[in-house]
Amino acid sequence: MNMFTRAAVVLFLVYLITATTSNRNSSMLCLENEMQAVLRFKNDLTDSSDRLSSWNMVHNDCCYWSGVVCHSFNGHVVELHLQNPYGDCNPSYSEYSYGDPETYMACENNKLGGKINPSLLNLEQLSYLDLSLNDFGGIQIPSFISSLRTLRYLNLSHAGFGGLIPPGLGNLSDLRTLDLGYSSYILRAENFRWLSDLFFLQHLDLSYADLSQASDWLQVTNMLPSLVELRLSDCNLDLSVSLPNMVNFTRLAALDISHNRPFRSPLPINWLLSLTGLRFLNLGGCGISGPMASGLENMTSLTHVDLYCNNLNSSIPHWLYHFRGLNSLDLSGNHLRGAISDDIGNMTSIVSIDMSGNELEGRIPRSIQKLCRLEAINLAENGLHDTSDVLQIFFGCGIHSLHKLNLESCSISGPLPKSLGRLSSLKSLKLAHNQFNGTLPENIGQLSKLTSLTLSSNKFNETLPESIGQLSKLTSLTLSSNKFNETLPESIGQLSKLTSLDLADNQFIGTLPESTGQLSKLERLWIDNNNLEGVVSEVHFANLSNLRDFSGNDNPLILQVSPKWSPPFQLETLALRSWRLESKFPNWLQAQQRLTHLDLSSTRISDIVPTWFWNLSSQLIYLNLSHNQLHGVVPSIPKVDLAYSVIYLNNNSFSGSLPRLPPNLSELDLSRNWFMGGLSHFLCGSTDKLNQLRILHLGDNLLSGDIPDCWMNWPSLMVVALRNNNFKGNIPSSMGYLSKLRSLHLRNNSLNREVPMALQNCTELKVIDLSQNEFRGSTTSWMGKGLLKLISLNLRSNKFSGQIPSDICHLNSLQILDLANNNLSGEIPGCMGNFTAMATELSNGGKISYSSWSGGFFEDAYVVTKGSELQYDGTLSLVTSMDLSSNNLSGEVPKELTSLVGMRSLNLSGNFLTGMIPKKIGDMELLESLDFSRNQLSGEIPSSVSSLTFLSHLNLSFNNLSGRIPTSTQLQSFNASCFIGNKLCGPPVSKNCTVNGVAPDNRNEEGKGDGPEVDWFYLCMALGFAAGFWAVCGPILKAF
Repeated sequence: MNMFTRAAVVLFLVYLITATTSNRNSSMLCLENEMQAVLRFKNDLTDSSDRLSSWNMVHNDCCYWSGVVCHSFNGHVVELHLQNPYGDCNPSYSEYSYGDPETYMACENNKLGGKINPSLLNLEQLSYLDLSLNDFGGIQIPSFISSLRTLRYLNLSHAGFGGLIPPGLGNLSDLRTLDLGYSSYILRAENFRWLSDLFFLQHLDLSYADLSQASDWLQVTNMLPSLVELRLSDCNLDLSVSLPNMVNFTRLAALDISHNRPFRSPLPINWLLSLTGLRFLNLGGCGISGPMASGLENMTSLTHVDLYCNNLNSSIPHWLYHFRGLNSLDLSGNHLRGAISDDIGNMTSIVSIDMSGNELEGRIPRSIQKLCRLEAINLAENGLHDTSDVLQIFFGCGIHSLHKLNLESCSISGPLPKSLGRLSSLKSLKLAHNQFNGTLPENIGQLSKLTSLTLSSNKFNETLPESIGQLSKLTSLTLSSNKFNETLPESIGQLSKLTSLDLADNQFIGTLPESTGQLSKLERLWIDNNNLEGVVSEVHFANLSNLRDFSGNDNPLILQVSPKWSPPFQLETLALRSWRLESKFPNWLQAQQRLTHLDLSSTRISDIVPTWFWNLSSQLIYLNLSHNQLHGVVPSIPKVDLAYSVIYLNNNSFSGSLPRLPPNLSELDLSRNWFMGGLSHFLCGSTDKLNQLRILHLGDNLLSGDIPDCWMNWPSLMVVALRNNNFKGNIPSSMGYLSKLRSLHLRNNSLNREVPMALQNCTELKVIDLSQNEFRGSTTSWMGKGLLKLISLNLRSNKFSGQIPSDICHLNSLQILDLANNNLSGEIPGCMGNFTAMATELSNGGKISYSSWSGGFFEDAYVVTKGSELQYDGTLSLVTSMDLSSNNLSGEVPKELTSLVGMRSLNLSGNFLTGMIPKKIGDMELLESLDFSRNQLSGEIPSSVSSLTFLSHLNLSFNNLSGRIPTSTQLQSFNASCFIGNKLCGPPVSKNCTVNGVAPDNRNEEGKGDGPEVDWFYLCMALGFAAGFWAVCGPILKAF
């Protein structure tokens, strides 16, 4: 055969190959019956985007239709490519996965749906069917697909199929790829036997299917000799199964069995170690515990290893650092400890490293600069510590490949390097929750490819450089919780692609730049808790048509817009707490139809809430109009369509009757208004058993009448606050149904009778305040038996009588006990020294809140200490106090009380206590206020009192104490009136002591004390406080 003939043969073969792979032929139309079959298939589909518009008889050659591929010789339809062209919309993660709602909606609209017509059976040579990334609404995979015997590729992933996987799919003996993974509905299979005849199957993905009953999964897949890729993620598989025979699927190159039932210990991975050709391995979220599995070191072909979210608790083994072919390594979310070895520099092929969320410590290895192919590294949330010059290791040979750098929570301190701009390939930089300080370098604007910059929770100061406006591709900028303290640059308005801007919790000053109004793609803007001031006008919102969330709380800003202003946006969240709005209710809110969160508290609105707003509120999850001058009547609150809602209208001037509640309301605060009338209609008008109210605060109103007996309709209540009203009668027994109740505030009403025993069922109670009422009877011993979680019990100023029950001593968590101003008698139980919470120095646990929202109800308590009644909330967790004053208690002061060394205030005044002050009173070193006045105590003041160095209020007046007042800087600083009415001598009283220590006659001093007792009390308090303050703070002030 001459060269010409050979060339002709080669050209003919090339032509054949090209022709057979072409999707159409100009001289060959698709077959009529197959065209009709495709049309019938289309008719049963829903296609809201009309992307199958080319499928019609006008274009009578179906080979030219979108997504259809025909054989070029015979015209048969051989392939249908009907996947969503936008890919995965990912609605389960975020409505704005694409960065803008328009693209998201386009992706959703391009999803096909409906049902699958069996006309596909007429496509005799169909070998490729892709319906992925659509939504068929949970319908079952049609069983007739099992008859498409020519199929080699079947992809129904992310397509919304559900139910039992047809076992008949096992008849598709020519199948190479089967992908049914990631359905948003539940697909399931009872076993794997139906797969056993697919000898040519190379790619199998059943991820997210329920395979909990398929105990034969490993045995069957092991018998598929052609299998190259196996993905069974999140299938509820039992990974503890083993292979009794030899491993057959040795061609396997990719294995993903992540997020399945935990491996047993020891790890049965013999079959896994036999897969020596494995390149991709994902065992993430499989509950693997202990050290990293031995044996993996021999799998040197691995290029991708995922062991994230397990319980690995060893150091990183050294053999891993010598996997020179490894491209991707994810060890995040374990308990790995120790240091990252410098040998990490040996992993020269590595592209992606994730070791975040472990317990690694030490410095970040400088050898990372040898990783020339590195594109992404995440070392966040470890125990690492370093200085800011560590960033220079990324200026090595990989400086042009690095796209993602995450060093959040790595205890890195110091300023950012001035050469930061050299990392010009970076797309994402996350350095939050460190200790970076100083200013942002001017050349940060050179990071021209950056799309996400997160520097929150550091100590950056001054202002943002003008060059920040050069980050033209930036979509997310997070600078919250720093110390920026200058004005915002106008250049921030040049970030035209920005969708999220977070500047909250800084100290920015000046005005909000008008250029902010040019950020047309902005969806989220947070400027809370700064010092921004001046006027915000319509210009600031001019082009913000995509804005969804705007939070500017706690800035002294003034909003000035036209009464007829029509905002360009539709907000979901609006928070303007502490802004200054015009006194009229903002009319422009009427156009906001998507609002779910609204906070206009403390904005100086003085108006009647318009009717249209109450209708708008039916869609709100969170509404806060508190601390204004709003007035008028609140109508019945509309039922919200969502699961729960929160309404704060407190600290206004609303009046009239209480509004009717919807059953799905979660938190309601109407306190500090002028509401009047009773509670019956308010609480008992609805018989709906689904009431979800957790917090009810109606305190400080003009409410009156009996408290109604229908609390069984409100089983979710955690807080009931009815204090400072005019309620009378008794506490209804139905309150005993409130098994979740944690806080009960009924102080300052006219309630009487006995406290019902039904409250002992409220075993979650932490705070009870029944003070300033007219309750009678004995103090309730059952409180000490059932309410073991109490931290504050206030029964002050009632008419309780009888003895203090010893059962109260079981309240180990009690920090505040106030039984003052009652008619209690008998001795103080010595077992009160068992109050564990008063026996230790407490740490500040912050505010106690039962609210799901910041700014909601915070637990508080009223405490009389140092002669004044104080309200504690933020520091409530630190307060320890016992007040038994103004009763008829007798006997001695129990020495056991001195074991309460964490107590800060103790008042036993105004009783008939006898005996001596306990000698170990000085052990209570944290005492700030001590009042034993107006008793019958005798003997000397114990010398240990000198140890009470924090004492700023002391009153021992009007007892029978005698002898010398112990010497200490603290005691001698108190005024003599704090000791009047005794037989004491020595400073600060004027009488000198004799040589033998016997005090002279003090009758003259007693005579001088015949004036009004309250005058001495307050004089003692004031002078003692001043002396105590100087004793503690004086040396500190002098030091400066």
